[in-house]
Amino acid sequence: MDEVEIPQYFLCPISLQIMKDPVTTTSGITYDRESIEQWLSATVKDAKTTETTCPVTKQPLPMDTEYLTPNHTLRRLIQAWCVANANNGIDQIPTPKSPLNKSHIFKLIRNLNVPKLHLKVLKTMEEIAEESEKNRTCMVEAGAIKAMVLMVLRCFRERKSTSGLGEGLKILHLIWIPTVEAKELVKDNFELIESILWVLRLDMDGDDKNVLVKTHALLVLKLVIEVMSSSLLERLKLDFFHEMVKVLRERNKIPQQATKAALQVLIEACPCGRNRMKIVEAGTVFELVELELELKKPEKHTTELIFGLLVHLCACADGRAQLLKHAGGIAMVAKRILRVSPVTDDRALHIFTLVSKFSATNEVLMEMLRVGAVSKLCMVLQADSDTYLKGKAREVLRLHSNVWNKSPCIAVYLLTKDPR
Repeated sequence: MDEVEIPQYFLCPISLQIMKDPVTTTSGITYDRESIEQWLSATVKDAKTTETTCPVTKQPLPMDTEYLTPNHTLRRLIQAWCVANANNGIDQIPTPKSPLNKSHIFKLIRNLNVPKLHLKVLKTMEEIAEESEKNRTCMVEAGAIKAMVLMVLRCFRERKSTSGLGEGLKILHLIWIPTVEAKELVKDNFELIESILWVLRLDMDGDDKNVLVKTHALLVLKLVIEVMSSSLLERLKLDFFHEMVKVLRERNKIPQQATKAALQVLIEACPCGRNRMKIVEAGTVFELVELELELKKPEKHTTELIFGLLVHLCACADGRAQLLKHAGGIAMVAKRILRVSPVTDDRALHIFTLVSKFSATNEVLMEMLRVGAVSKLCMVLQADSDTYLKGKAREVLRLHSNVWNKSPCIAVYLLTKDPR
């Protein structure tokens, strides 16, 4: 390719590469679309400005890419030249797709209200959203987030047809950006929460479709709860948490991303103390232990989420009681120490600290010794662990050294060594 002389006007002034999609700016200079769009984006310093400058002429250029005019004649010349020089190692350049613009999205949103076009429009919008980040940004700017929220609410209010519901939820998940407008739309929208719960309770024809729609509903719920107002968080009812626990219980029937979304939803709800009690009342602790025990090999992110939620729930007496009531609760926590990640170690040690301080009956202390929890605490002191983790382990060991120090797995020096 080095031996082939490339016509100078085929090269983009920015990238100095052959242009694949030449466009002409208002300054009259032609660039490759990708290069000039990156230039326009990178040179925006002030959010209030509406112009930047042409890299060649330094003349003002509007930031809106709709002012970039495709140079079809030059593109055809470049393509013909590439074909003619294919034997010299020049790759052919395919005809680029027409760039997405907001007017096209506006039209699609309007057509959502036409019953016979409804499903076709949603499938088109789904394809557009999946294609590129640029398309998703364009959709957001055109108001697609609001359109998808309104569509979900309309399905909930009418409760007649669920046609397109899965596509709408998927689009909302794909294009979601927590803009000020998006946050205002959902942060106090209790009806949206109810509509998502309605979706989770639907018994639609076809298991695959059911799972797909419910998965997208959970992914959307995760995004919504992250920006939900504290007043709306406090209004969540016990039924809401029963539905989340039901998702955990059906973990073998749904994708892992749906299970993770349910865990994240529960974690986001925990800062409200009353919610923690409702989460415990819904039987969450038992399901968390079962979920972790079922993992043949710990999955780092899932395990960290499970232990993060357990820390919140074990902060209350009923949560600790449920953990201790499960025959494998203490053993599961102990088993994960030093096997997953420092984050999991920290959370597991926090759980043992709470249990040791507030729920340490003689039966519990003997079980910790029997299932290897005490041995794991000693191993943390001996391992190459962070100082703060060793401090947590040492604190638990010292709390009940009078009970455990006769065990062969406890050496006195471990309780007194390096007292920091």
